[in-house]
Amino acid sequence: MNKDNINLIDTHSHIDMIQNISIEDVITNAQKNGVNKIILPCAYPADIDKIADIVQKFENVYAYLGVHPSEARDWNDSLLEKIENIILSNKKIVGIGEIGLDYYWDKSFNDIQKDVFIKQIKLANKLQMPVNIHDRDAHKDTFDILQENNDGSTVIMHCFSGSVEFARECSKAGYYIALGGVVTFKNAIKMKEVAKDIPLECLLLETDAPYLTPVPHRGQENQPAYVRFVAEEIASLRGMSLPELAQATTENAERIFKF
Repeated sequence: MNKDNINLIDTHSHIDMIQNISIEDVITNAQKNGVNKIILPCAYPADIDKIADIVQKFENVYAYLGVHPSEARDWNDSLLEKIENIILSNKKIVGIGEIGLDYYWDKSFNDIQKDVFIKQIKLANKLQMPVNIHDRDAHKDTFDILQENNDGSTVIMHCFSGSVEFARECSKAGYYIALGGVVTFKNAIKMKEVAKDIPLECLLLETDAPYLTPVPHRGQENQPAYVRFVAEEIASLRGMSLPELAQATTENAERIFKF
């Protein structure tokens, strides 16, 4: 057990992409820092089977299955049946993700992204599972598609990057907002304001490892253990203790994922 007995959950961490240390060491480091559960998202169609295998191997690792918007051109409708069959046989899959829209790199296939996004939302609705949402430079379209197509699935806005006003709109709609290492960056004024403003019952923690490493490890490869620095920063911004913030965000995650 970690020395100060806090209990954190990293709700979005690509531990299969961390290169400098093994998954076993990633998990050990996480537990030493109070991170007792990790959710591994899927991005590429080719990784679906691998991720399903990883969660069977490690007790405290869970997963989302889905196809990232940047990979939407590799979508095939047979993936819907494949993902569904794996979920029905693997209790460690806790949601559909990461899915959504990404207009940052390439806007030439936005319509394909939207189509793949909607199909995966509908699969989540069918299976009564949460959706883990990737939204980059696509706030309005992402929100509109969710409002029009989601029927009952809990929504998690992964790596939230919108304004305070958009965060309020999301929380009003009942969405959860997951914050990561960006909130620790000195110049991330908008994210700090979001962290202070959103209702505590809507807040989740994540790393998005191996990306977006928080201060004081910025510039290095990220890992779930570092979600602690995200928690410490948000607790400070909100005038809370770390144990209080950890308890609230962990209870939120447990309410969503029922683990």
